[in-house]
Amino acid sequence: MTGHALGDQVRDPFGTLRRALWIGGGQWAGKSTVARLLAVRYGLTAYQYDYHDARGHNDRRIALRIKQDRPPADPDPDASWVNTTPADMAAETLAGFPTRFEWALDDLRALVSGRPVIAEGWGLRPELVAPIIDSPRQMVVMVPTEAFRDRQVRELARAAAIGGDVSDPARAQRNRLERDRLVAGDAVRSARRLGIRVIEVDGARDAAAVADLVAEQFRPYLPRPSARVADQR
Repeated sequence: MTGHALGDQVRDPFGTLRRALWIGGGQWAGKSTVARLLAVRYGLTAYQYDYHDARGHNDRRIALRIKQDRPPADPDPDASWVNTTPADMAAETLAGFPTRFEWALDDLRALVSGRPVIAEGWGLRPELVAPIIDSPRQMVVMVPTEAFRDRQVRELARAAAIGGDVSDPARAQRNRLERDRLVAGDAVRSARRLGIRVIEVDGARDAAAVADLVAEQFRPYLPRPSARVADQR
C-alpha cells in the first residue's frame, strides 16, 4: 500500500487527503461518535460522510440518474426496501460506493486544516481509501457484532427507521439489517486483505474507550491532545 501515486491519480490541492485519517466499516458501530470524540480531543476537523452523502450530494445523485436515463426522483420505497432481497440491496450499495466516494473526496479536498481531517462513514471503503494513504495505520474499520447491532436497533430509533412509507415495515427492516450485515462483512474482508485494522464493537467498552483504541491506531499522525481535554482524562 502506498500513497506515492496520489499526486498523479487524485487531485489534492491542499494536501488534505494525504493527511486524512479514515474510519470506515458497518452501520451502527459508533463511527460518528468516535470521530467526534477524537475531533474534540485532538483539535481535528471531522467529516461525516453520511451527513454529506444524504444532503450535500443529492443534486449529484439526481444528475447521475438523468445521465443514466433513469427517473430523477428517489425510487419507490417498496422497490428499495420490500420487493427485493438483502443480497441485491448489498450488491447495489457496494456498486454505488465508488461514485459516492469520489463525491466525498471532492468535499475533503476543498478543506484546509492545520491538523488532520478525520473522515468517517460506511462508504469510506478500505479498497477505495487504500490507494490514497501512505500507511494502513491511517485507517480503521469499525463493525458491530450481531448482538451490538441488535441492541442499537432496540435503543436507537434511527437505527430501525426506513426512509419513506412502505407496505411491510417488518420485512423492510429485516432486509435493511441483513443488507447492513452483508455490507459490513464485505468491509471486514477488504480491510483484512489490505492489512487495515478491524475493531469489532460489542458494547463492552464505552465510546471513549473505543476512541482510545482508534487513537492508538492513528497515533503516528495525531497531534497532542488539547491541554483542557488532557486535564479531564
